[in-house]
Amino acid sequence: MSTRRKSFSSIGLLGFGAFGRLMARHLQPHLPLVVCDAARHVEPDGSGRGLIPGGIAEVAACDIVILAVPVDALADAIAALRPHLRAGTVVLDVGSVKIEPARLLLEGLPDDVEIIGTHPLFGPQSARDGLKGLKIALCPIRGQSIRRIAAFLRRTLALDVILTTPDAHDRDMAMVQGLTHLVAKILVRMEPMPSRMTTRSFELLMQATEMVRHDAPGVFLAIERANPHARAVRERFFAHAEALTQALERDHRPDPAASDAAGPASGPSKPGVPALLQRSIPPGPHAEP
Repeated sequence: MSTRRKSFSSIGLLGFGAFGRLMARHLQPHLPLVVCDAARHVEPDGSGRGLIPGGIAEVAACDIVILAVPVDALADAIAALRPHLRAGTVVLDVGSVKIEPARLLLEGLPDDVEIIGTHPLFGPQSARDGLKGLKIALCPIRGQSIRRIAAFLRRTLALDVILTTPDAHDRDMAMVQGLTHLVAKILVRMEPMPSRMTTRSFELLMQATEMVRHDAPGVFLAIERANPHARAVRERFFAHAEALTQALERDHRPDPAASDAAGPASGPSKPGVPALLQRSIPPGPHAEP
């Protein structure tokens, strides 16, 4: 049974990677922030209400504890925090999937601790101009503080708050994030891409790729492996791609008799295409508009 706190006076942040630093920048002006990351050195910051480096016990002593760690490190983080948490503490995770983190949090945290699953639907790239209007998903798991947390995110940080369940979240994200990251990974492997002769739609596609290109490898693995709905979406996508490939090859297969009648092509040209149309035009003044 959780014990509800009347007010929040501190935030503990476990994890200080790229996303942890983004959260710290926006939360620090509102509440004192205690940060712990065994893999990174955290410098104290005197601006705003201050950022204070601390250990696991100091983070766990805060009113709100945010687990900004990869999904595959969540179980260890929960085990480290558990002995130090106080009744009524609100624990949040920020993972890209929600079913498995919700299970781990419920199994690993004391019954008197509140739990909220969150997924900020943005990252350092998409939030570089601020948080206003960006989306965040909240999954109430245990406790009564969800309304106060949601109100703070809406009114103070100007976020678009979406209340959902872990399963509904993962079903949508299997499509939204699963396909985005999958296509981006493939496009990166197909580089180099044209940079001058492009269309607006192609430019937008490459912008989307850039927004996730530098995500930590664990993010992609969590999206594709830790989400139980991702595999079905991925298989459906590749099935449609294969069906489309077969249709294109079937409808546009050249007539062998016609190719033989045309005779061998001269030079490096492909069959049936004049060599002039296949030559690369060297850059020069004539190529400029």
